[in-house]
Amino acid sequence: GYGSDLSIRNKSPPRGLQLILNEANLEKNEIEQRDASQTHRTTDTIVMENLGYFQLQANPGLWILKLAEGRGSKLYNMIVESKIVASQKILLSSFNGETIKLQVQKKIGKENQNLLDLSLLNDQNDKDNYENENNNNNNLENKEGQGFLESISSFFSSTINPTQQNEQKNEQNETIHIFSIASGHLYERFLKVMMLSVSLKTSGPIKFWFLESFLSPKFKNFLPILARKYNFDYELISYKWPAWLNKQTEKQRTIWGYKVLFLDVLFPLNVKKVIFIDADQVTRANLRELYDMNLQGAPLAFTPFCSNRPEMDGFRFWKSGFWVNHLAGKPYHISALFVVDLVKFRLLAAGDQMRATYESLSRDPNNLSNLDQDLPNYLQHQVPIFSLPQEWLWCETWCDSESKQNAKTIDLCNNPLTKTPKLENAARIIEEWTQFDQQIKQFELTTNQFKNKDEL
Repeated sequence: GYGSDLSIRNKSPPRGLQLILNEANLEKNEIEQRDASQTHRTTDTIVMENLGYFQLQANPGLWILKLAEGRGSKLYNMIVESKIVASQKILLSSFNGETIKLQVQKKIGKENQNLLDLSLLNDQNDKDNYENENNNNNNLENKEGQGFLESISSFFSSTINPTQQNEQKNEQNETIHIFSIASGHLYERFLKVMMLSVSLKTSGPIKFWFLESFLSPKFKNFLPILARKYNFDYELISYKWPAWLNKQTEKQRTIWGYKVLFLDVLFPLNVKKVIFIDADQVTRANLRELYDMNLQGAPLAFTPFCSNRPEMDGFRFWKSGFWVNHLAGKPYHISALFVVDLVKFRLLAAGDQMRATYESLSRDPNNLSNLDQDLPNYLQHQVPIFSLPQEWLWCETWCDSESKQNAKTIDLCNNPLTKTPKLENAARIIEEWTQFDQQIKQFELTTNQFKNKDEL
């Protein structure tokens, strides 16, 4: 089953507490020497404020659950049968998942210290500890049919100064992490073009992250071949929608939910920043520029909607009514491209705020009609958004033709006036799209020919 139970003595759940799950037979020296290129035999996560819930993924077998080294392990003890322990054994007997109970208790003398303490942002020692500890934590590669461990508990360790991190120029060998979601043949076709455009324009290592449950077997089989061809890394990730969180019934709205509701727990803790890019987008710039951008301490960065195509004024709902009052002068942003400073996002418990607000608003079907956009824009007074320069996202629907020449990414936004098919728009709006699409098709054809010969 799914679900969990975390007990905190006389306290609310320790949101942000970092947990790590290792295979029982993974030797200590192996853990210390492990890097991202090796087979994943460990997974990590953080505890949510919501019910003290956490979710971990693992294959059947014996596993060891413990607090990740860092601020969490300095403040809390793990308790089993009223005794302080360093770890807890977990036996996962099937792919159906297990419900586990974890109990933690504040250490003597630490009772009044907060786990997510913003005053630590300027602590260089905590920054160093965070980087060292979380570089040793890796996500378990999600394979089809994996089971889940879920529980009520929290997880987060030492903190880092996100502003300082953003101000420092990332080295050229730092991996740029890109998250995207696609479902269906058409959007998988768009996704391949997007990946090609990113690979051709972006310097340094690239790693794509995809939600496995929405991808077709054909795409997943072709992905490693495409990765070798264009020299990028990738990982398929999964996350089971928690039973206590209001579930969407429409597939598109479920996808929108996955875009924004689980950003704090989808990725391994050693991933410090991620860029979300819609599948139907083409990149014309080096994404390292975006990855290195100073977000001025904000956990999120989005591009505001263009306002220079007058014929669309009637569709700019954020310019009147509820939204104009709620935004109070702040811009309404488009969700086709955004950056997440995961360190700051987790430190602010932004994921908990998003889920709590979503749970409250989504009960009314009239709310959050554009879920993936409305939710972060609604919350920007609590979860700040850094507004990216306008050229970082151009789409014909909202932006004038003159500004296209400066576009660093082009998105195929739906146009409520024309409602023309996206494939037709792709070939017409993005000059290089057809060339990229044909290049991938030819590569697929060649790959299949070699495959067929091998089978003969």
